[in-house]
Amino acid sequence: MRHLMLVISTLCLVACGPMTFVVGVQPGDQQLQTQVVQRDDHAPALFPDRVAMIDITGVILNAEKPGLIQSHENPVSVLTEQLEHARQDSRVKAVLLRINSPGGTVTASDAMYREIRRWKQRTGKPVVALIMDLGASGAYYAACAADRIIAYPTSITGSIGVIFQTVSFQPALGRIGIETQALTSGPNKDAGSWLSRLSPEQRAVLQKLVDDFYLRFIQIVREARPHIPPDQFAAVTDGRVLSGTDALRLGVVDQLGDLHDAFDLAKQQARIGQAELVVYHRPLKYVGSPYARSPAQPADAGIQVNLAQINLPDGMSATSAGFYYLWSAGPLSPAGP
Repeated sequence: MRHLMLVISTLCLVACGPMTFVVGVQPGDQQLQTQVVQRDDHAPALFPDRVAMIDITGVILNAEKPGLIQSHENPVSVLTEQLEHARQDSRVKAVLLRINSPGGTVTASDAMYREIRRWKQRTGKPVVALIMDLGASGAYYAACAADRIIAYPTSITGSIGVIFQTVSFQPALGRIGIETQALTSGPNKDAGSWLSRLSPEQRAVLQKLVDDFYLRFIQIVREARPHIPPDQFAAVTDGRVLSGTDALRLGVVDQLGDLHDAFDLAKQQARIGQAELVVYHRPLKYVGSPYARSPAQPADAGIQVNLAQINLPDGMSATSAGFYYLWSAGPLSPAGP
């Protein structure tokens, strides 16, 4: 009876959305499988060239993402695994990096950037990035590793900048007679704590971190996007978000288009003709079109900020506090400014 009630409760929680239940034994082999999602009309019937489409979706973390019933895979790990799968397939001539993400932690964003660069160096093959609804902050940082960046006119990108956001409950606690005390090994150990106020010295320490992370970000952008007009570079990198149309005008992306244009661009960069577009997925996952989201990387909802210590998106645990390259959007308008 107890198990029956648990099943009924679970059904009630998820009844508002589509569901898939797997009853029985799950395959022990969870290695990636290859699925053709688009094929040119005149591609060879046997062993055609391939473009591998790999997703960067949701908040970028180097950790498993918590979910309602089970956790989701580590995005950095999934990206690395998919890149290696593409490297081992001699028919893959290019990677199409499909991005729909507000960014993520500083280190995870940098790790993705490095893995993409490493794949290019090891294979000598091109990478094209396609920005869907959102490719901002840390996601744009990762996109800078691509040879070309394409966006929809309605894409949101940019958010090249850093902010450290923290909250202090000390004044409110003091008003209700609660006094907090911390024993620290040094005067800066509790900098940014919810239970204390920033001193001028602590603020300077944290500002130095913000400045260091910002400097690295703009160096990556300057190297990857030499066509940004010098007189516009400071404005482009001041943290503002851009539509795809404005991003093209300012040199933040190379062209406007859609998924089909990105597929064609990847083939052009690889100097191949007719080919097929493939994605990688786990066993028992259905992928019916090139617009299907990668099953390993579900979309994340919630409130994100450019670089936050405690203002975390929905679905992230308290242990995930740290520095983030994230763009903030209202909960009812995840792709709006």
